[in-house]
Amino acid sequence: MNIDTRIFAPGLFAGKVVLIVGAAGGVGSACARQLSQLGASLALADHPRAQLAALASDCGGVALSADITRVVDCERLVADVLAHYGRLDALINCAGVWVEGDSAEASEDDWLRCIDVNLKGAFFLCSRAIPALKQSRGAIVNVSSDAGVVGNAGAAIYCASKGGLTVMSKALALELAHFGVRVNALCPSDIMSPMLQFQADRYGNGNPAAYFAGLLAHYPQREAARFITPDEVAAYITFLLSPAAAAVSGASAALDFGLTAGY
Repeated sequence: MNIDTRIFAPGLFAGKVVLIVGAAGGVGSACARQLSQLGASLALADHPRAQLAALASDCGGVALSADITRVVDCERLVADVLAHYGRLDALINCAGVWVEGDSAEASEDDWLRCIDVNLKGAFFLCSRAIPALKQSRGAIVNVSSDAGVVGNAGAAIYCASKGGLTVMSKALALELAHFGVRVNALCPSDIMSPMLQFQADRYGNGNPAAYFAGLLAHYPQREAARFITPDEVAAYITFLLSPAAAAVSGASAALDFGLTAGY
C-alpha cells in the first residue's frame, strides 16, 4: 500500500523503533509496510516462517521468532530489540487466535490457547516493554476487537480474551500516563485476513461463503456491508502512534462500520 501523504508525512517515524508482534499476519504485515514507508525501524516478531523473513527483508527490519505464550520469550523479544536498535518507541500487539462454539462444550485447551495468546502474551509484552517505553515516552497499541467491547454469542472465550485486553489497555494507560507513555486498544470488526478465512474454513460447516454472509448480516450497512481491510486497520494504528494522537490514551477505539454503536 502507498501511504497517503496528505495524512501521514514522509519520514514521520524516522529514528523511531517499532516492535510489531504478530507481524506475519494480515494486520501485522500491513503495519510493517506502512510504517517502513514512513521511516520507522522495525522489529517483526512472530512464529518462525518464511513470510516473516521475507517481510523483514522487504521492510528493512529485523525478524524475531517467539512464542508469546511464554513470558521468557516476551522478555527476550524486548531485550533483542534493545540489543539491535538501542531503543524502543512503540509496541503493536496484533497476534491473535480465534475460538468459537458452544460454551457448554468448550475445552480447557480452547481456553488456554486463546487467553494465552490474546491476553497473557499481550500483557507480558507490554509489561517487559515498559522500562524502554518510559525512556522514549513511547506508545502501545493493542489490537482488540468489537468482541472486546460487546458480547458475541458463541464466542465467550474469545470475548473474555479481548474484553480483558481492552480494559487492561485502559489500566495501563492510567498507570503509565505520568511517564508520557500512551496506551490504546483498537477494536476492529471482522478483518478480511488469514484469520477470518481460518474462521470460515473451520467453523463454516463447509460453506465459508455462508459464514461470511452470516457475519455481514449483523452490520448496519446491510447489503452494502463489507469487511475491513488490513490496510485500513494499519492506517488507524499508524495514527494512534503518531504525534497527531498525542491526546489519545486509554481509548477503546472503534473501527467497525458502526457495528457496536447501538449497544
